[in-house]
Amino acid sequence: MKILYFAWIRERVGFSQEEIDLPPQAQTVETFLTWMKSRGEEFDYALEKDGAVRIALDQEHCNDFSCSLEGVSEIALFPPMTGG
Repeated sequence: MKILYFAWIRERVGFSQEEIDLPPQAQTVETFLTWMKSRGEEFDYALEKDGAVRIALDQEHCNDFSCSLEGVSEIALFPPMTGG
């Protein structure tokens, strides 16, 4: 699974992307984020506020943390976007 990190999330974890094998318990966005936070303090810090993290699955926004990861090949994590 390819994981992409953007903006301050990238800065907090220390890199922009990685390839990982998801554990069996990471079947939804919610369980994925829980697992990610357990990977170390940099991940826990980067993902400490669930409401401040946006998710895209295979380049499609996921607005519900119950979204399934079945068949997904890429997860992007980024902060809310602002315009102006």
